[in-house]
Amino acid sequence: MPVDILDIEQDDSFEHYKFTASVGQEPLRVDKFLMNFIENATRNKIQQAVKAGNVLVNDCVVKANHKIKPNDIVRVVLAHPPHENLLVAEDIPLDIVYEDDVLMVVNKPAGMVVHPGHGNYSGTLVNGLIFHVENLPTNSNERPGLVHRIDKDTSGLLVVAKTESAMTSLSNQFFDRTTERKYIALVWGNVSEGEGTINGHVGRSFKNRLQMDVFPDGDYGKHAVTHYKVIERFSYVTLVECKLETGRTHQIRAHFKHIGHTLFNDERYGGERILKGTTFTKYKQFVDNCFKVLPRQALHAKTLGFEHPATKKWMQFDSEIPEDMQLVLEKWRNYTVNQKV
Repeated sequence: MPVDILDIEQDDSFEHYKFTASVGQEPLRVDKFLMNFIENATRNKIQQAVKAGNVLVNDCVVKANHKIKPNDIVRVVLAHPPHENLLVAEDIPLDIVYEDDVLMVVNKPAGMVVHPGHGNYSGTLVNGLIFHVENLPTNSNERPGLVHRIDKDTSGLLVVAKTESAMTSLSNQFFDRTTERKYIALVWGNVSEGEGTINGHVGRSFKNRLQMDVFPDGDYGKHAVTHYKVIERFSYVTLVECKLETGRTHQIRAHFKHIGHTLFNDERYGGERILKGTTFTKYKQFVDNCFKVLPRQALHAKTLGFEHPATKKWMQFDSEIPEDMQLVLEKWRNYTVNQKV
């Protein structure tokens, strides 16, 4: 089995990345190789790092056209602002669904990054949270208030801990899988079964570190289970509800691609192409219009339930499907009706 490891180290002024190419790695230019591994890094920025001598392969400085081979160790150092500048309080409007003395539930819009990182040093949810609440507790990754996260272009509900005890309680609930999380997703294709379960380990792709792959034999990655049921069918796409039993990175996105139903307009996983449907020009124009209305993956964290850390009462929150998804669903409803006429 190929060994493919990602290590990220940080100090006061640089981000360090270290990658070990898998044994199945085909020869590939180092700049293209790194484009598959470093999120939000442009090829120009990577090439600048190469020219500056900040990219090393097996501890030797290389040029951009150097070919990566199996088991090569690639290290790159990219400059970024000092660590203390990453956590600046910003007066960012937050859609607060619920708040009390120990926690808050927010409805994150699509396009907002949850926490600062390479390429996203401001405008994140965390920047807004530390402006809204002083002295938020930090999790094991030194991220204030965060108990869980959702992707930048996924909208929906997040619970935030305001005290150390709430952080501990909520973190344990997520670890023990006693929380309830339901997502709404629009996926390519007609999902054959009305409901089902996708069970397959999820781990970093050996070919593209920005993607997650499913390893059904369980020989790599982490145990992951997604339960789903069909809500509505629209000819060439299907609206599904997904209930997470586990919460792995990109779990829903990777699981549905694995079963042949990539999320609609999920660029990272190939969903920004027409995967199902006709070859008619009008159909292509229709889908392109849908992509413009919804310029992101069609995924929304709709429902969140957990036990309140202080009162021990079960709390459950539900959110409206955001406008961009609603508009696209309406377009597909109209399209489906017109096809049947």
